[in-house]
Amino acid sequence: MQIAVVIPTYNRYKLLQRAINSIFAQTYKPSEIIVVDDGSTDNTSNIKKEFPSVKYIYQKNSGVSSARNRGIKSVCSEWIAFLDSDDEWYPTKLEEQVKFHQKHSNIFMSYTDETWIRDGVSVHIPKKFKKIGEDIFAENLSCCHIAPSSVLLHRNIFELVGMFDERLEVCEDYDLWLRISLNHTVALVDQKLIKKYAGHEDQLSFKYWGMDRFRVITLEKFLVDTKSLHPKKRICIKKELLRKYSLLLKGALKHNRDKDVETYREKIVKFRLV
Repeated sequence: MQIAVVIPTYNRYKLLQRAINSIFAQTYKPSEIIVVDDGSTDNTSNIKKEFPSVKYIYQKNSGVSSARNRGIKSVCSEWIAFLDSDDEWYPTKLEEQVKFHQKHSNIFMSYTDETWIRDGVSVHIPKKFKKIGEDIFAENLSCCHIAPSSVLLHRNIFELVGMFDERLEVCEDYDLWLRISLNHTVALVDQKLIKKYAGHEDQLSFKYWGMDRFRVITLEKFLVDTKSLHPKKRICIKKELLRKYSLLLKGALKHNRDKDVETYREKIVKFRLV
């Protein structure tokens, strides 16, 4: 299997070095490593000299979805793995996923379990984020259980479901994984094969409050745009969408955000009737 690794990055020069080194330490070597620099103003461009075999692409700051899509369009390999520049792979990450796909040739996307590191210390992963690996679509409706850095998929998937939605500033991974798992098998390789780091200020999950504000966009798209949606999945999506809007309404009322209160009330009325 030929695998391309796509790394989007923005002003994470030191962390990016660690991420790339974890790729070179893999027991199964990828065919390509592509770094898409999304308009960094630090020393990220030094990567070109330090890792000459890495393909470095610079673009004007356009967001992580744009950077990932730019990388996807640049690969030659049939399989693509993602690695966020603040994460790290265990040495057998690619090897274990390759073994899985060689045994299950009809499955074109897999993801793995992970270790969480905060301020240099391994931390307990909350129960709600536990990966079960049975009904992937249902398991990811509430929040995203699939870390981009854990994913390996076949590039043909993008022809079937589209690429990362560049309109989404965050939760773009939640959006794409749901679109894929709606009609395609996604498998869990149940091993901790990546390290997810937290505690640094530029994490997108820390930058934006109320992540459900972005997840509801995806759920609305399913109800409005997907004509052939299975009735059971439509019911699940509608239930989760209304739950999220109820929580957002509660928060808006608490913080006296009158405009948001009006919006969320209108949304609840609208989607109860869909």
